[in-house]
Amino acid sequence: MTQADFDFIQSLAYENTGIVLPERKKHMVYSRLSRRLRQLSLGSFAQYCSHIQNTPDEMINFVNALTTNLTAFFREEHHFRYLENKVVPQWKQGKNRRLRVWSSACSTGEEPYSIAMILEQYFSGAEWDLKILATDLDTNVLSKASVGSYAKESVTNLPARYIEKYARQTDNGQKIQMSSTIQKMIHFKQLNLLGEWPMKGPFDIIFCRNVLIYFDNETKRKIISRFRELLSPQGYLFIGHSETLTHISEDFDLIGQTIYRPIGHGGNKLQQTKRSVVNL
Repeated sequence: MTQADFDFIQSLAYENTGIVLPERKKHMVYSRLSRRLRQLSLGSFAQYCSHIQNTPDEMINFVNALTTNLTAFFREEHHFRYLENKVVPQWKQGKNRRLRVWSSACSTGEEPYSIAMILEQYFSGAEWDLKILATDLDTNVLSKASVGSYAKESVTNLPARYIEKYARQTDNGQKIQMSSTIQKMIHFKQLNLLGEWPMKGPFDIIFCRNVLIYFDNETKRKIISRFRELLSPQGYLFIGHSETLTHISEDFDLIGQTIYRPIGHGGNKLQQTKRSVVNL
């Protein structure tokens, strides 16, 4: 991979996904795209750069190769405790029966399934209109997520009570298949956060965890601003453990560990950041 090849790949990734690839990521890029070169029987990255310019459909494979999809059931558990212990009681006491949740970088599905397992316990009655939108840039991980089948060793963080109620064992106990009860709550769609957002909202919760770290500040500001437009005035925004809205947005209050609400929501705030595809 020449420097010219890497410069082209950097620009292409940023323009199409907003992902920033600093020089230190060059080895990672080489490793991930090398597999694609082998699949295409190409002998150099220069040939691949030419191929992607002349073959628009290759962009999907390019993006899929570069994106990181580390996830797990109930990852960053404090968010799910807050969802069950704070948000659920608020929703139960409120008058709103239309509830919408967006998992905006759902990867292979563990996040939206974790959300669904919590909420199904409380909002399964006919009086509730609850739907979860789960989107990702990577079409490969979305395919796996929509199937809802996971290797047994990947569900170690999934409490036994949830496995008993919402999953069944397959392949002689080697896999876990999520039940249709929660699968039907989730709508999986491919979406580029830098592209068009066909959904109208409003959403009561948006999960966007461990995504902002891949963007520069200008891109972060644009995405957070668009989240605010789609978020209910009483809604919540959950971001990743190493992320912050400080110096990014003045539209949110920090009310917990990487948990935000729109300014003026009326609740108690921990810290005020202002001072510091589908119509579901």
